[in-house]
Amino acid sequence: MMNNKGKQIISSLLFPLLAIVISFFVSVFFVMWAKGYPITRYFSALGDLIGTIWKGSFGTTRNSMTTLAEITPLIFTGVANAVAFRCGLFNIGVGGQFVLGMLAGALVGTIPGLSPIIHIPLMIISGIIAGGLWGSVPGFLKAKFGTSEVINTIMMNYISLAFANYIILRTRFGVPGKASTATIEKSAEFARFMTTSQANTSIFLAIAVAIFMAWFLWKTTTGYEIRAVGINPLGAEYGGVNVSKNAVLSIVISGAIAGLGGATHVAGVTHLAQDFMVLPSYGFDGIAVALLAKNNPVACIASAVLFGALNSSSRALQISGIPKQIVFLIQSIIIIFVATDYIVKYFSDKKKKGAIMNE
Repeated sequence: MMNNKGKQIISSLLFPLLAIVISFFVSVFFVMWAKGYPITRYFSALGDLIGTIWKGSFGTTRNSMTTLAEITPLIFTGVANAVAFRCGLFNIGVGGQFVLGMLAGALVGTIPGLSPIIHIPLMIISGIIAGGLWGSVPGFLKAKFGTSEVINTIMMNYISLAFANYIILRTRFGVPGKASTATIEKSAEFARFMTTSQANTSIFLAIAVAIFMAWFLWKTTTGYEIRAVGINPLGAEYGGVNVSKNAVLSIVISGAIAGLGGATHVAGVTHLAQDFMVLPSYGFDGIAVALLAKNNPVACIASAVLFGALNSSSRALQISGIPKQIVFLIQSIIIIFVATDYIVKYFSDKKKKGAIMNE
């Protein structure tokens, strides 16, 4: 007989998998419309869609490396969002914290004369500090004044863009005429798997962070308190948990992970920070990654693989006559179904509480 914990694990995995399957089955109709297939060729269109996504993301070594480079920042931002969600907070500012991590990494990376043993950890620490400090502002405002972290983090995103662009375009840290910082030193670069690809060893750091955060949330007292606040803040406070402290801590940790992702993105992929017209999409994509993973940091790895594969296959889809926008359609359907699960669970819990109160 399967114990209750096993049933809970299967139940938590079943709905995200169902959401993925349904999203593909629904998206096929748009493939049929784009390619002019009749309804009798439904499964042919399904095969075209899945096959093209697979070939575009993992069909060749080069495509696999491109996908790997796309997956890495999604793991960081997915885990960052998952930590905040676990405390019942919505950190929309992950994108801005990622930007500050990129900026900090780009500036520290240009320091000359350092050994890689010192330079790479220094870049990592700078990203953690920059993202954590940026996250501490909305966290403090939430704890001190009860203001919405959603509104504050959205505003902080715009401030992060303006601040980063000011540093890049109007200070000596930017390269005149290039709208970017100087290229980082070789000693600050993560090793790449191939010279023709941007995939690099920061993927191992991303996986390590995801595993560590899972251990932290489920095996430490602080992690337990963060989860308790997310489940029931009033009950947690009644049990002696400092709700305000844990709210600040969770957003600081979330921001630190996002900032770490930004710094490693510079160290492994871009090797500099250009002026930002818009926020990098990784912050908002990380929300989808965390939701699909049910806010489990380890599950964020698998979720990031899916979203990374979808993103990197968009060109192959377009070449085969399938609009690349279908990637966003699949992602949207997945998010809708996962959100529906949260809504159903919310009203189910509310109904149970009402029944208990009436007894």
